Amino acid sequence: MKLAATGLAIQLGERRLLIDVSLAIAPGELVLVAGRNGSGKSTLLRMLLGAQRADQGQVLLGARALCDWPARERARQVAFVPQQPDCPFDFRARELVAMGRHPHDPGERDAVVIHAAMRAVDADAFADRPVTSLSGGELRRVAVARALATEAPLLLLDEPTSNLDLEHALILAGLMQRLAREGRGLLVATHDLNLLAPFADRVVLLHDGRVHADGAPVEVLSAANFATVFRVTASGSAGYFPRTFTRREQGN
Repeated sequence: MKLAATGLAIQLGERRLLIDVSLAIAPGELVLVAGRNGSGKSTLLRMLLGAQRADQGQVLLGARALCDWPARERARQVAFVPQQPDCPFDFRARELVAMGRHPHDPGERDAVVIHAAMRAVDADAFADRPVTSLSGGELRRVAVARALATEAPLLLLDEPTSNLDLEHALILAGLMQRLAREGRGLLVATHDLNLLAPFADRVVLLHDGRVHADGAPVEVLSAANFATVFRVTASGSAGYFPRTFTRREQGN
């Protein structure tokens, strides 16, 4: 089912962080959300998850307001990978992934689903290590596996490739694309456009609290949009990636 936001707005202190933001993610789509630091990407994901209340606007999950869904039912539909994975106590990696099964009643499938989720992110080798002994990249992969273990059809991921080496970032990018092709909807907040844009169906750019552009990567990731949103001059090979970026001077 579709997850859709309409007219979302939120003010934090004196700052209007998001203004009239509308977007939707449907099954079978891999959508990137990008923007400068502090542009509201993480806040937007929390609002779409139901963890952050909007000052205005609404979020619909299917035909129902997100807030009308019982928490456990909602957790079976939408899973989240936070920007900073939490490490509660000295759990083993496998035990942390198993927490993704919490929205479901215990069953015989749990062990199979947990193993498949860890294998998908290449985390088998440290499944029985305490999470406090893992590197940042290993912990990131465990956090993604925990979200996969929910079997939720919609996944929200906040900077999922941060701390990952290039090989495992590419593994994750391919996995996200495959999940979309299999019918899941994924919304990914990222700064890693060079890596992830070729895998995406759509890119949403946030700028000055609003949606500046929303569409196919080849259309949205233009030199003009980079100049406006990121204040960089984009140049490079034909097409939209890879590109070489240089900072633009103030006033240019």
